[in-house]
Amino acid sequence: MSRTRSSDASVEQRRREILDHVIEAGEVRIDDLAARFRVSLMTMHRDLDDLDERRLLRKLRGKVEAYPALIMETASRFTLHPAEKDALAEAAIRQVEPGQTVFVDDSTTLFPLVERLSGVAGLTVVTNSLQAARLLGEGVEIVVAGGRYHPEYDSCSGPDVLALLERTHADIAFVSVSAVAVGRLFHPVRDYAELKKAVLRFANRNVLVIDHAKFGRTATYAHGTVADYDLLITSEATPTEEIEAALNAGTAVEMVEHVEEGQPYDS
Repeated sequence: MSRTRSSDASVEQRRREILDHVIEAGEVRIDDLAARFRVSLMTMHRDLDDLDERRLLRKLRGKVEAYPALIMETASRFTLHPAEKDALAEAAIRQVEPGQTVFVDDSTTLFPLVERLSGVAGLTVVTNSLQAARLLGEGVEIVVAGGRYHPEYDSCSGPDVLALLERTHADIAFVSVSAVAVGRLFHPVRDYAELKKAVLRFANRNVLVIDHAKFGRTATYAHGTVADYDLLITSEATPTEEIEAALNAGTAVEMVEHVEEGQPYDS
């Protein structure tokens, strides 16, 4: 028998609490987690396998570890509603035309868009994300920008990626971010902040795709402002002051409907 929406939500709530505890502790034994959350070892292994597959933590023999420097990024990946991701993707795909060269970065917010790109004829897609490359369907020419591999993001960064971008021209680039505060953009890892800045130089149009949960936050490294982008695609739930900051900077804004969901946590 399939689980109900409410039971799905309770499982995801527990997994979020497990993730929060591991992030705070850094490293935790699996049997201690099972005791703390009052579930069987089998159930805890299922929860941890799921979190490991999402690259939210690292599952090892008998214990789990938090990825370093990823508190902000992990939280934002884990709390984004799938319906909002899909709505943002539907708005973004309308910006793509047949035959274009398209860049997408490694942000999980963009994965639903990536899955739709194979429906547009003759595209070349450039990405630093290995997961994005896997998600692309047949009929798309894929260029993976390789460099230093980060397993926690399943993507590459560093000078080799930047060098490839400098030799590439894209018609349109889609980027998301970890945090936004009054129009300023942030990421917790310097290499990725540098990559997002570099993308601006090699695309004709730059589109920022951000869910509402990313606003009102900061991270260690700033990498420009919303004003650097031609279009911001976000949700109606985004704070009014953030929308006004974008419009005042001359950036066009497209807002998608915000839908409350029964399942509160998603990767």
